[in-house]
Amino acid sequence: MTTPNDLKTVPDLKLPRYLGTWYEIARLPMRHEPEACTDVSAHYSLQDNGNIRVHNRCRMEGEIEEAIGEASVVDNDSARLAVSFLPKGLRWLPFTKGDYWVIQIAPDYSVSLVGSPDRDYLWLLSRTPHLDKTVRDHYLATARQQGFDLSKLIDTPHTGKPTA
Repeated sequence: MTTPNDLKTVPDLKLPRYLGTWYEIARLPMRHEPEACTDVSAHYSLQDNGNIRVHNRCRMEGEIEEAIGEASVVDNDSARLAVSFLPKGLRWLPFTKGDYWVIQIAPDYSVSLVGSPDRDYLWLLSRTPHLDKTVRDHYLATARQQGFDLSKLIDTPHTGKPTA
């Protein structure tokens, strides 16, 4: 049985290299992101306060939906972030942040596997909207090895109309 403390993260994530645009390739279901979302992208940028601005976008029934949040480093470990999408004035409230832990990253920062220590959330991200199947399978094998149940994995459709 795995515990949250067993989730291994990238030992020395370079946040400046991680910033920029990522495309969601696959994810586990989550209530904040409807299953019908297509063309999902995330853009990370450094804010003046040292935290990361998170700008998520997707296409729902032809319309672009977006959410803006803020991520902060947890326990001085740049691979472990806490993210909140609450309005700025409420982000101080306890239990309002989600775990965003970088589990694996390509040496050139072109592919990233992100999850939560409770294994409820998982995202496979790429710098491009499409990812080679062999690379995809390699990253998802890491997720399985770390205790993620991928039976409900959603492959994110990219329609050629990017949101980023």
